[in-house]
Amino acid sequence: MGTVYVTGHRNPDLDSVCSAYGYAGLMNMQDAENTYIPVRCGHLSESARNIMEQLEIEIPAYMSDVYPKVKDVMLGDDYSIDAEDSLTAVAAIYKKSNPSAIPVYDKGEFYGLLTVDDITNWTMRELSKSSKINEIPKVKEIMSAQTERLLSEELFDEARAILQKSDERGLAVYEDDKYVGFVTRRCFLKFPEYNVILVDHNEPEQSIRGIETANIVGILDHHRLDAIKTKQPIFICAEPLGSTCTIVYQQYIRNNRTPDSVMAKVLLTGILSDTLILKSPTTTGDDVVAAHVLASIARVDVEEYGMSMFSRVGGLKDKDPRAEISADFKTYTENGVKIGIGQCEVTTLNDLKGYSDKYQEALNEIRDMKGLDWAVLMITDVIHEHSALLSTDHRGNRHLPYSSIGKNIFDMPHVMSRKKQLLPEIIHAVGDQ
Repeated sequence: MGTVYVTGHRNPDLDSVCSAYGYAGLMNMQDAENTYIPVRCGHLSESARNIMEQLEIEIPAYMSDVYPKVKDVMLGDDYSIDAEDSLTAVAAIYKKSNPSAIPVYDKGEFYGLLTVDDITNWTMRELSKSSKINEIPKVKEIMSAQTERLLSEELFDEARAILQKSDERGLAVYEDDKYVGFVTRRCFLKFPEYNVILVDHNEPEQSIRGIETANIVGILDHHRLDAIKTKQPIFICAEPLGSTCTIVYQQYIRNNRTPDSVMAKVLLTGILSDTLILKSPTTTGDDVVAAHVLASIARVDVEEYGMSMFSRVGGLKDKDPRAEISADFKTYTENGVKIGIGQCEVTTLNDLKGYSDKYQEALNEIRDMKGLDWAVLMITDVIHEHSALLSTDHRGNRHLPYSSIGKNIFDMPHVMSRKKQLLPEIIHAVGDQ
């Protein structure tokens, strides 16, 4: 396989990023023949980034998509020649290999590609003359002028179409106006695929863009299964636990591996984040056991560390409403109604009135942008186990079992889980219409 990317879902939360980091670490221990790289397919919220930075690890890099690109098939300069060289130098290369194109440099700068067609055309012209060939030309004297070029980030299919329509055998590849390699027609004979492991999700709509073109080699998740069709049998571990990081921890144990103190803290962070310091109704006994074992390895107290994590989250008043809502926003379709549910964690709801208006305004914008019928935001006080719900205008609001504390604002005591507590009520409200 070579390189395998381990990614969580779009709008990554801490469980998504930490489980990707943790599972990539385990697989690099288990499989020396391949390299596992944790990535994220979305941008972290300010709160999540603050917590990740405290872990003192390299935060998984952002990867926009897994569509095959020119950079995945381009050739490097395994051989090259100088523009002032004679064809004798070219002949020396062809004794060892049979390239369709050879990169040419002039005073250290990329000059162009010398192709087989350039050599053939010059040879045929000279042979058509009655006189003998008395002088071997320089490389630059027989090269045709090339104006076409490709970009390294250009999509594979689009680049292939460009080359097919071109008269050239090969084209130079550029990145930020700098030559980085070249491609020939041979480069496009086989469709390249990214190898990907999905964690904390399994549905294509939630995954990295281009996942339909990738080779999925594994899935670890704690959500309902609506998985992408795979091309071959793969490893799947799906369990109804409170956190994907708990599943990753269990994989360490099943493979007789023990995470070091840094990795233990990473996995603990994901568990405490997704289970709201083990207070969410989604929390299972396995989550509790995993959290305490990992806390012991990391030399921290579960409750103290969890409280310190969420204390870094801060309030919502001075943050970008659209960014905070989008950071953990999931969409559903029930009875033909398109619904979006976001969730933010805070340590108090006392200042809700100070920012509710601008968050409701942002919620309306997100609803319209995503083409939704109904959008809500669940703001959860993890300290006092209490939530408030902000909603856009929708008739489903009338059927919610929560007390109204303002226009499209509802009080939700003891409600902590979007999946287990809020979503069923939203679905019920839609069904009652």
